[in-house]
Amino acid sequence: MWRFTWIYYLVRDVTPRWLCDFCSVPNPWLNLLWNIGKVALITGSSKSTGAAIAKALAAQGASVVVNYSKDVKSAEELAHQINAASLHSLFTSLSPSSSEIDPREKSANNHDAQTPGPRIQQQQAVVVKADPSTVAGGQHLLQETLRLFGRLDILVLNAGLMGSKTLSEMDETFFDAHFNVNVKAPLFLVKSAAKVMQKPGGRIIFLSTSLTAASTLLPNALCYVASKGAVEQLSRVLAKDLGTQGFTVNTVAPGPVDTALFREGKPQYIIDGIAAQIPSRRIAEPEDIAPIVAFLASPSAQWINGQIIGVNGGYVV
Repeated sequence: MWRFTWIYYLVRDVTPRWLCDFCSVPNPWLNLLWNIGKVALITGSSKSTGAAIAKALAAQGASVVVNYSKDVKSAEELAHQINAASLHSLFTSLSPSSSEIDPREKSANNHDAQTPGPRIQQQQAVVVKADPSTVAGGQHLLQETLRLFGRLDILVLNAGLMGSKTLSEMDETFFDAHFNVNVKAPLFLVKSAAKVMQKPGGRIIFLSTSLTAASTLLPNALCYVASKGAVEQLSRVLAKDLGTQGFTVNTVAPGPVDTALFREGKPQYIIDGIAAQIPSRRIAEPEDIAPIVAFLASPSAQWINGQIIGVNGGYVV
């Protein structure tokens, strides 16, 4: 972080006081400076909401791990977009010359590489293949993050499963799948990550659904809503537990978000009917959700802990 110290004081001292007062913060650049040098891991982040979150955190200056299990093309395209727009090239000019860099850096972009080692990654976004729906997959994802960046500051549990079956239709396999993907795997990833995340200041953010607070539900939402309800209670308890180490743990609960998963199996009239229940008469885009996650990862959110934050445009009030 010494490489960025001069930038911190320069921006702090040259920002006009009137602009700071207008923004109601000590310095409007500090959120960006806070995340320069920080590392964010977002599970299931190759597309949709996860991709939007990765972009938002990268825009704040964080290095990001783009995680995928199948769609490598989307993951690599996202990482390329982030790196192409990155300001990190400015800061890496202060880094050792290429002749001084560990030779292993040359293979740092191989997201399937297994060789352990210290931080060797210079790019802002990297791609890691792992299945975050399993405990073993989550452990692999964490180890690759540490191998490539040497640290972890922000963990976003975005990956999830949303199936639709009523009580009479569901079976034990369907039930177990939802609780394994939405509850068990994220919990054990948090358990391992908490041991290595930076203290204090670590940020852990779960993704849930506003359906857990909705007054009306479809019967086929049984397993999905039950598992997300469990996630929300996990985050409340973990906030008490990990808060003693300087972490914050919160949950973002979106309403309907216009993704391929949301549209799957729904005729347009159903989607239009859902949009009609939202005051703005539209379905959310992933970019409506991502800024809230990015805010929770910022220093401005240091006093927000153990909260379930509905982000649904008034769909659930």
